[in-house]
Amino acid sequence: MASLRPSPCALLFLFFIAMASAQLSPTFYNTSCPDALSTIQSVVATAVANESRMGASLLRLHFHDCFVNATNDVDDDDTQGCDGSVLLDDTANFTGEKNAFPNLNSIRGFDVVDSIKSQVEAICEQVVSCADILAVAARDSVVALGGPSYTVQLGRRDATTASRSAANSNLPPPTLSLSGLLSSFSSKGLSSTDMVALSGAHTIGQARCISFRAHIYTDTNIDSGFANTRQSNCPSTAGSGDNNLAPLDLQTPTTFDNNYYKNLISTKGLLHSDQELYNGGSTDSQVKAYSNSSGSFYSDFAAAMIKMGDISPLTGSSGEIRKNCRKIN
Repeated sequence: MASLRPSPCALLFLFFIAMASAQLSPTFYNTSCPDALSTIQSVVATAVANESRMGASLLRLHFHDCFVNATNDVDDDDTQGCDGSVLLDDTANFTGEKNAFPNLNSIRGFDVVDSIKSQVEAICEQVVSCADILAVAARDSVVALGGPSYTVQLGRRDATTASRSAANSNLPPPTLSLSGLLSSFSSKGLSSTDMVALSGAHTIGQARCISFRAHIYTDTNIDSGFANTRQSNCPSTAGSGDNNLAPLDLQTPTTFDNNYYKNLISTKGLLHSDQELYNGGSTDSQVKAYSNSSGSFYSDFAAAMIKMGDISPLTGSSGEIRKNCRKIN
């Protein structure tokens, strides 16, 4: 039997991730901006206290930032990874990620990021990148909603461009099969374990009807009572109620815990892609393990978040440190 080996392109991609990761450090701002992390944490805590959903929104911003690669040339200065490109408004020179299909009328939290950036700039002008703000705000959001803390690697720089087409092609849609999910995450250097752990971010936040309509009306691997409940606020007709919201975790939608996995075992996953994690496939055992042990989930989630935060960051002299996260300098 032939052995399965990563392709040369995949190995090169992982090499550059490792090189970039080596340049990141949790102490990056200890001297240049020692109050940066506490300032970010304070703004996030206030925002989440005012609206608990904001924690999920900030976490999602980081995910949607990291997962978009605009080029296959992994050492290109314009490579999109965890580089704050998701925050850029459209310009005459590029159409950015905000209006890509997975993001349109969906991603949010930009005002909170603006507030963080403004306060950080007031104490350390043009030192802390928007990309690092997203990474730290994601961690602080998880903690604010009862989840695990972890050490964030720092030193990312900000992209000077963004790509709507790259966002459309790189962000995994909620219609993916298990094999599609595994392939999508593998292309970013993330394992099956990472994928299932990161999917646990759906223990918080909400999704739009357009994202789960097909699952609640046509899929068979769904609890009938749960489907009926969700159908009450999500009409079957496309274009009707598309933006109506439902919690991704029906039990504790504003608490970061392991109930997401318990929902999957009860076939009460809101998205098709959620339920694919527990549908007779290779990830069933991991879902069961997380449903029985929040500690195991927390540990793997933290490790996967650190790993995801290392996807193609700009470091050194690449990119820039934006003064305003919405536009290049």
